[in-house]
Amino acid sequence: MDMEKAVVQPGNWARLRAVMDRAARGESICVGFLGGSITQGSLASKPELCYASLVADWWRKSFPTAHIRAVNAGIGGTTSQFGVARAQDDLLRYAPDVVTIEFSVNDENTAHFRETYEGLVRRVYKTGAAVILLHNVRYDNGVSAEDVHRQVGAHYDLPSVSLRSTLWPQVRDGHIPARDVTPDDLHPNDLGHALVASAVTVLLDRVKAASDMEPQEATLPEPLTENAYEGSTRWQNHNASPVLSGFVPDETPQEHITQMFRHGYTAGRTGDAIRFTVEGTCLAVQYRKSVHKPAPIARAVVDGDEANAVTLDANFDEDWGDCLYLQDLLIHGADGPHTVDITLTETHPNDAVPFYLVSLIASK
Repeated sequence: MDMEKAVVQPGNWARLRAVMDRAARGESICVGFLGGSITQGSLASKPELCYASLVADWWRKSFPTAHIRAVNAGIGGTTSQFGVARAQDDLLRYAPDVVTIEFSVNDENTAHFRETYEGLVRRVYKTGAAVILLHNVRYDNGVSAEDVHRQVGAHYDLPSVSLRSTLWPQVRDGHIPARDVTPDDLHPNDLGHALVASAVTVLLDRVKAASDMEPQEATLPEPLTENAYEGSTRWQNHNASPVLSGFVPDETPQEHITQMFRHGYTAGRTGDAIRFTVEGTCLAVQYRKSVHKPAPIARAVVDGDEANAVTLDANFDEDWGDCLYLQDLLIHGADGPHTVDITLTETHPNDAVPFYLVSLIASK
C-alpha cells in the first residue's frame, strides 16, 4: 500500500518544520492529539499501540535529544462541536507545539459540522501550534465528514492526511479483509492503528526530509463559515451559577477527561428545574443518555419559547454504554443574553438513574 497517498494536502508546513528544528536542537516539545474514540485509543490492545502513541514515538525516535511530551485529549463518541468547547481545558492549557485533530468519523458531512470544525481549527491555530488534520473513515461504507473537513483544511492551507484515500480503497476492493484492520468497521485494531499512525508519519517524514526552501508562515484568513463556535464555553457547576430548584451539583472529582459525567447537576423528581442565563448565538446542552432504564425525561426551553421546547430523553436506545449526548437548542440566534430553562417532565418510581445534566455550551 502506498501510504504517500495518505497526504491529501501537504499544506503550509512552516510551523511543522519550525517545531522539528527546535526538536533537533534538543528542546522540549509537546505533541497533542484531539479527537474521538480512535484518538482515545479504542480497540488498541494497549495504550502504547494506539495511533497517537505511535506518532509520539516517531517524534521521540526522530529527535532523540529532545524531550517529547504527548497529551492525548481523545474522548470517544464526541464531535468537533464538543471538541472546540473543551479544547482549552483538555489540551491547549498544556501549550502543545503540534496538534493532530481527528473528528471525521464523529462529525457528519454537513455545513453545521464544517462550521464547528472550523471553530476548532481556528481556536487551535491561533495558539501558534502546528496543526495536522487527520481524516478517518468507516470501513463498511466509506462514510466520513472528510469532504467538509477538507474544505476547512484547504481554506487554512493545513497539512491533511486521509485513510479514505489509502486504506479504505484496499478494504473496499477486497485487497485487505476488513477484519484484518478493524473488528467493527470503525475502530482500528493494532494493525489498523499502526496504519493510521503511518498516514501521519509519512507526512512528518516528508517535512523532515524537505529541502531548506521552507514555506512562509501564512496569515490567518477570514472565516469560511459564520464561525459561531470558535468562542465556545462550557458552563458547569464549577464556573456557572444557575438558579436551582431540585437540581443538585455533582461534586465528584474528575481524575481524567474521559470521566465525562462530572461537574454537572442531577435531578430525579418531576418538576425539578434549573435556569441558566448565558450569552451567545448558539446554545447546546450535554446530558447523559443511559442504558440503565427507565430514566427521566426533561424539557429545555430557550427564552420562554415553549412552542419550540426541546425534549431531553435520558433513555438510550443503544447498548454499548451511557452516552454523553449533545443536543442543540439554538443555532445562529440573536447575540446577547439568553435564558435556558430545563425541567424534568417525566420521572418514574423505579428510575434506574437520575437525570444528569453535564453542561450547557454557549457559542458566539
